[in-house]
Amino acid sequence: MLEKALIPQILAIDAGGTMTDTFLIDQDGNFVVGKAQTTPHDESIGFIQSAKDALNYWDLGLDASFPHLKTGIYSGTAMLNRLLERKGREVGVIVSGGMEDYLRTERAIQTYLGYPFSDRLHVITHHHNEPLVPRERILGVRGRIDLFGREIIPLYEGDVRDAVHRLVDHDVASIVVCLLFSYKNKDHERRVREIGQEVMAERGVAEKPIYLSSELYPTRQDFPRLNSTIMEAYAAEPSRETLQVVQEVCRQAGGRFELRIMASHGGTISINARELARTMISGPIGGVVGSKFLSERIDVPNIACTDIGGTSFDIALITDGEFSTKHAPDIGRILLNMPMVRIDSVGSGTGSYVRVNPITNRIEIGPDSAGAMIGVSWPEGGVETVTITDCNIVLGYLNPDYFLGGDITLSRERAIDAVRAQIADPLGIDVYQAAAGVLELFEDQLKNSLLGLILGKGYTPESYTLLCYGGGGPLHVAGYSQGLAFDDILVPAWAPGFSAFGCACGEYAYRYDKTLDMALLPGDGADKRRAVAEAIIAAWDELKEQVNAEFKKSGVRPEAVSYRPAARMLYYGQLNDLEVPVDDGYGSNLEKMLDGLYDGFEAEYGKMYGLAARTPQFGYMVTAVVMTGSTPVEKPELPNEAEEGPAPPTAALKAGRNIYADGQWVPAQILDLQRLRPGNVIEGPAIVESPASTMLVPAGRTARLDRHSIFHLTTDAA
Repeated sequence: MLEKALIPQILAIDAGGTMTDTFLIDQDGNFVVGKAQTTPHDESIGFIQSAKDALNYWDLGLDASFPHLKTGIYSGTAMLNRLLERKGREVGVIVSGGMEDYLRTERAIQTYLGYPFSDRLHVITHHHNEPLVPRERILGVRGRIDLFGREIIPLYEGDVRDAVHRLVDHDVASIVVCLLFSYKNKDHERRVREIGQEVMAERGVAEKPIYLSSELYPTRQDFPRLNSTIMEAYAAEPSRETLQVVQEVCRQAGGRFELRIMASHGGTISINARELARTMISGPIGGVVGSKFLSERIDVPNIACTDIGGTSFDIALITDGEFSTKHAPDIGRILLNMPMVRIDSVGSGTGSYVRVNPITNRIEIGPDSAGAMIGVSWPEGGVETVTITDCNIVLGYLNPDYFLGGDITLSRERAIDAVRAQIADPLGIDVYQAAAGVLELFEDQLKNSLLGLILGKGYTPESYTLLCYGGGGPLHVAGYSQGLAFDDILVPAWAPGFSAFGCACGEYAYRYDKTLDMALLPGDGADKRRAVAEAIIAAWDELKEQVNAEFKKSGVRPEAVSYRPAARMLYYGQLNDLEVPVDDGYGSNLEKMLDGLYDGFEAEYGKMYGLAARTPQFGYMVTAVVMTGSTPVEKPELPNEAEEGPAPPTAALKAGRNIYADGQWVPAQILDLQRLRPGNVIEGPAIVESPASTMLVPAGRTARLDRHSIFHLTTDAA
């Protein structure tokens, strides 16, 4: 039997583009972080290697620890990679007649997603995406539901039969159905499914899944609704098989828990959930959820979240203890209509390629990346182009013999030769100047992106505490925070596994949205108000049933579920709505419920746009209703150790080495993170090393380790 303090309870995994992080927590809240290279061809391999690395800190093995686990949460990149690489399943699509060219014409915004503002000014740089489904597999059927949900033209069932026959002839893996205004009336889509099942039975072929947009994503804007439903068939369903492999690996190791995965709304859901496409971007969202959890525990309401991985730099804001949600996000240049935690991503990470443009003779960074192959400094990776990691090796910031704790040995000589040949010689400068210039440009790009997000929201850095995490965050946070007067700069000791930590912090929660579009105008009488209130309540009840149906798959009874209803509202005539939470028990008093919506919307609107901008005389529009249901799950606790003196213990000091800073080589003290104690203060220039990450403390700045195992890095701005 394991010692009480070493019984793992929670397992959280973040399989990123470069590294797979595992976060293990015992019943007292103690935790360890494991790290291994991601194995994109089979993510379960990298997961097991990472889990073993974490368990080594407790001198445990898989068989001795997995049977004790109560919770397992996963976040990975397999689904997103299928979309980005266009390697999903062959899907057939049935749409309203006349709309067969949806994916070729797109919406205008989708043709320039991802372009910088300067490029958007030149229409010549816009291009249409290659359709996920080719035109010959997108078929139209006649029939029409209008915007009020009324049948204007009956469904032409012969068209449906012909379409299904043709798609079966194409041997599609599944069929997606997305008809105009089906979110208002599901009858036509449901009949299409019935006919499709009849046709397949008549032909004696195996029944293929049929996905209805009206059941999966019943919200307005038919193009994002189509995209979202295609995602389920194209990328999510094959990714479900990847998750089931991970689940099976856990079972073989003795785990009896149900694997959950981080979803776009910031909660975790079962891998058997119906709408699995909601988990397409799970790792970065885990980091934001973890930031919110940290915000609550240390009582810091405003946090700027920054995550540097091998492929990207992700930014989000926690304001007044809450993250914001985007209701029409885009992923891989595809518009969707599922709620998603708002995250801004920049295609610059520690694995980003660095090149000199032969025309402009300027350094260009990314957006492509070596990912798990690290860079030219790793001979086995086969990479020939310099990466940011290579530049860090050249300048002495990374120990080439201690990458992943020594599991991987990098070659500083290869990095120096590559930087000299590819960067320094074309620019006519010294190799170390070239590497330093690359890092300065890299960190300036990150700083500008971060500052732009904060200023764009009407705030300043002084209003926020900067939180840095990800494998590359601690090494570069001093650079991209330089000159910015943040209230504080936090670097958790477990920064490399922070997104996995965040997955463990998430609620077990399902969220469903439904478009309503009901106006409440000045002068509306009691009958109109009652009708609107009853329609809102009926929609909430419908969504509550969907929440309960998903929890039922995991054996969770309705009485164990807490419900959080909400409505999305705007002033009548405006375009952008806001989400307004409502107390559960909404049906007991209709007038009180409506008044609560009014008051909640006015408060949210005043917070967002200013009190003077409120205009209730316009009336209101309830655009959609939302229902979120959650059930209690185990969550981690922050470390809480007594602080000791500021001087690091002698055992934490490692052999020093020179690093390149401000155009010269300077001696830096090297410290072992695992031997530092709470209360210790690190004076720069210094490097704090652990098997999973490296933190740089520049000259003139200090980093203090607090009782929660979080470093506080001083700013260099007044």
